[in-house]
Amino acid sequence: MALFAAARRAATCSLPLLRASTTSRGAASLLRPLAAAAARPMPFSSAAAVKPSSDDELLRVIKSEIKFAEDCDDHDRVEEIPENFPFKITDKKGLNEITLTRTYQGEKIEVLVSMPSLVTGDEAEHDQDEDDKEKDDDQEDGEKAPKSTIPLVVTVSKSDGPSLEFTCTAYPDEILIDTLSVKQPAANEDEELIAYEGPDFNDLDENLQRAFHKYLELRGITPLTTNFLHEYMINKDSREYLFWLNKLKDFVKQ
Repeated sequence: MALFAAARRAATCSLPLLRASTTSRGAASLLRPLAAAAARPMPFSSAAAVKPSSDDELLRVIKSEIKFAEDCDDHDRVEEIPENFPFKITDKKGLNEITLTRTYQGEKIEVLVSMPSLVTGDEAEHDQDEDDKEKDDDQEDGEKAPKSTIPLVVTVSKSDGPSLEFTCTAYPDEILIDTLSVKQPAANEDEELIAYEGPDFNDLDENLQRAFHKYLELRGITPLTTNFLHEYMINKDSREYLFWLNKLKDFVKQ
């Protein structure tokens, strides 16, 4: 009887251990699938993505265009500045304009030169239809053919006072003044709103127009100057285009 009681106590004491063992095995069996799932890579992993083939094709075309641009003579051409050129040139890479500066009898002259508007012989012919061409063959040259131009903004200032601002269009052998305005220094918003910009330049008296053309000529805005600028800006356009292509290539390669 004592042996039976002892055996029952031993069996009873072993039941919690058996339950604990069974529970541990059950928990482990539940955790195994979760651990396996965590080990598997997610559909959107952090691994480096493969570049699409279209990017490779774009890069190839850009490199081909860079090679073509490098083979041209204009991109690395250094312009010889005329001996009597009166301005200092400030040319910053990546910009589509340059700045000219000089002083003249106490005045500060600043000229903002933008990229030229080029007109080729082919474009001039393309703008005419067949009827116009036949008429031109039968007539003498009555109108000037389209020519390349350079936009200029000329500012003439004296110390801290007002300044004159001219917007001009420079042709190969002619400079046209498009607008003329008087700019006040540090003008407030109200003054800017009611400022009188003056009449259209072409509406001015012809003597006054000629006088202003002479005014600019004395300050260095001459056909000799603008013809040099025309060549300079054409070459700058080639350099900036190549610089732009290389920035595109670097971006696509990343």
